[in-house]
Amino acid sequence: MLVDRNIFTLWLLLLLCVSEGAMKFNLFRKDRDDNPGPQEGDVRLFGGSVSEGRVEVYHDGKWGTVCDDGWDMAEAQVVCRQLRFPGAKSVLIGRTYGKAPGPIWLDDLTCEGTEKHLITCTFKGWGETDCSHKEDVGVICETSSTNVTVTDSAHLLDHSISLSDELGQIFDSGNDCDFLILVQSPTGNKQEDGTAEIFETTISAHKMILSQFPLFNASQGISNITINIRQSCYAHFPSFIRYIYTRKVEVTFSSVQCLHWMAYKFGVKQLMEDTGRLFSKIMPEDTSFHTQVSLYEYAKETGDLVLQENCLQYLAWNYQNLTTSPSWTHLSVELLGSLLVRSDLVVPDEYFLLQTLESWIEEEGSSTTLETQVDLLNHIRFPMIRAEALYGLEFNSSLYSTHKNIYREKILKAFQFNVLLFSDLMSNPKFNREDEDYQPRIYTAKQWSTYLTANQIRNPDYVVYHGSYTQIALKSLNVPIHNSLIFKQNEIRWEANVFTRQHECSNRGVRCESVPAARLSPRDSISQWSNILFRNLLLLVCQDKYICQVQDFKDDLTYVNGAQGLAYPCPDDQYTYYFVVRPGYI
Repeated sequence: MLVDRNIFTLWLLLLLCVSEGAMKFNLFRKDRDDNPGPQEGDVRLFGGSVSEGRVEVYHDGKWGTVCDDGWDMAEAQVVCRQLRFPGAKSVLIGRTYGKAPGPIWLDDLTCEGTEKHLITCTFKGWGETDCSHKEDVGVICETSSTNVTVTDSAHLLDHSISLSDELGQIFDSGNDCDFLILVQSPTGNKQEDGTAEIFETTISAHKMILSQFPLFNASQGISNITINIRQSCYAHFPSFIRYIYTRKVEVTFSSVQCLHWMAYKFGVKQLMEDTGRLFSKIMPEDTSFHTQVSLYEYAKETGDLVLQENCLQYLAWNYQNLTTSPSWTHLSVELLGSLLVRSDLVVPDEYFLLQTLESWIEEEGSSTTLETQVDLLNHIRFPMIRAEALYGLEFNSSLYSTHKNIYREKILKAFQFNVLLFSDLMSNPKFNREDEDYQPRIYTAKQWSTYLTANQIRNPDYVVYHGSYTQIALKSLNVPIHNSLIFKQNEIRWEANVFTRQHECSNRGVRCESVPAARLSPRDSISQWSNILFRNLLLLVCQDKYICQVQDFKDDLTYVNGAQGLAYPCPDDQYTYYFVVRPGYI
């Protein structure tokens, strides 16, 4: 009876909320204003996901399709690379991606596979075809050079409250609605009179529900609004409105950014936060790093701080791959600076970081001012550069002659750190123990790390332990007690283990709460080094392609919780375990 009474009350309130008027709200306003629109010869994938769909090409102010006559992987490769994917995965023929209202622009297309643009291949002529739209061709593009694949599986976001299902039924029925939402989306084509062709649909809603979000303006004497939305999000807008009723929605790879943007524009905070977290599932897919960099800029635009940090973390962990990607030379100064300040930057060593920064500055040339270059160089932690590299900087650095003052100042500071005891540095009024210049990042050079591959863990070697042979995944390494030159001759031995079964823990005298577990333990006494603290880390590298997790050791142990515990997905849990020793002054 209580549910029935609540529904009756809701209906009564809905029927009482009636007013007149109209307003317009342009969704993706910035996206449209900044984008000059499609250009002659542009291609797109329509009706599928980001990396799959019907191939369409822009010509004479209209989007049109491509006939499957002569279509093969060579042509598909051109399309996918033009869209900035690594390549094509497969050709799709006869698959329906919705109505294709435009012309069939290309037929009997022949490509070598090396062309940069589809329209530079040979074809009959624009619009010359004997095909129907049933022969329109589609493609699936590769999203990565790894074996990782993005599936468009649904992720249910459930923020539901009492009566959510009933509210969903009310929305679906369309009964007694008092607020109309006209959704418009340009197709990119032009009509015969030259005006833009527009898709339109009307969604019936209730003021009382939408009034929770002021941007709908549903409680100020207005009974309808018009919303302009880009075509790729047109189909997802009803799901967004239904979420407002039910607080439940199924999010897919192809809908996540649309739902996130709509939640941002209309102030639906919880939906925005949770869809933002789902972006982590797609970050490893793009080895070109265009996706990660674009997502960061998008996160800044929408003010999503969680998404910003997620993007920065992935870029920091995979910085070395970023420097060899197509996106490297296109990084903004702001994004590069945000990476350089981070202590979780994973690099072979600090000298490598300096070299990549110098190459980036050289590549940018006069587009970066000398002041900007100095600001970026100030983020390099010169005391963390090995002494041998410091000695040669004057001769090996491409920027030394341009910025002599800052290089000399930083090198002097680094030499002092390398040759003075910590106690002597403490007595220097210029020394600040909290200065980030004296804090290590995550250095993976051979001097500081070792690793165990997935194969070594599955098939461990036999080792002697307590007088008997036992199988265990084990590596040993010797590292300096500290990064500074004064300690170069003082080494400490470490042992790295991965335990995949409880009996392996027992055989080594270790109590594991769960498996897999990793251990990094000193084989020599470190108690004499009271001013040095080891903050060691475990890096999980997925399929030898990207870092999907970084975690601390506690009492020399850390536990790998599989896919649920990863920051970024890794199919089949195919990890290489990197053990990184990180000594620091305290």
